[in-house]
Amino acid sequence: MPDGLRRIEVSRLVPAPARDVFAVLTDPRGHVDIDASGMLLDAEGERVRRPGDRFLVHMDREALGDVPLGRYDVEVVITALTPDTEIAWTVESRRRPPAGHVYGYRLAPADGGTLVTSYYDWSRVGEEWRRRVTFPVVPESALKATLGILERVVRRRAAA
Repeated sequence: MPDGLRRIEVSRLVPAPARDVFAVLTDPRGHVDIDASGMLLDAEGERVRRPGDRFLVHMDREALGDVPLGRYDVEVVITALTPDTEIAWTVESRRRPPAGHVYGYRLAPADGGTLVTSYYDWSRVGEEWRRRVTFPVVPESALKATLGILERVVRRRAAA
């Protein structure tokens, strides 16, 4: 990864309307269903509707094999939400201050469906966190794989 890079973006055309994609992304369990990192075990909480909404995620960092954190919980805090267009969040845990990295999705109409762009931005992560954790936590390959899983989950939910 080049020095100074502190954001990853990957895109994929999902052959479904934005509302169907957004329905998965605003569902806490939808995040678990599409996770390609293997870290998200389960989620608790209501569908998110606005910035400031939160839900709990049960994590397993051992899935990455990089930091021996075992199982722990984090709170996902929605930082941006525009229906059928964008959702972004940060993660809070018992450790203070929060790391400050942001994950999100932008959706745009496209021929054949919705162009979904997944992004991960760690540009605001403080020096204390940079000393403890190697960023990016989630590699570009996992973001790409998550988009493929997202397409599958959207199709299956639409068919149900």
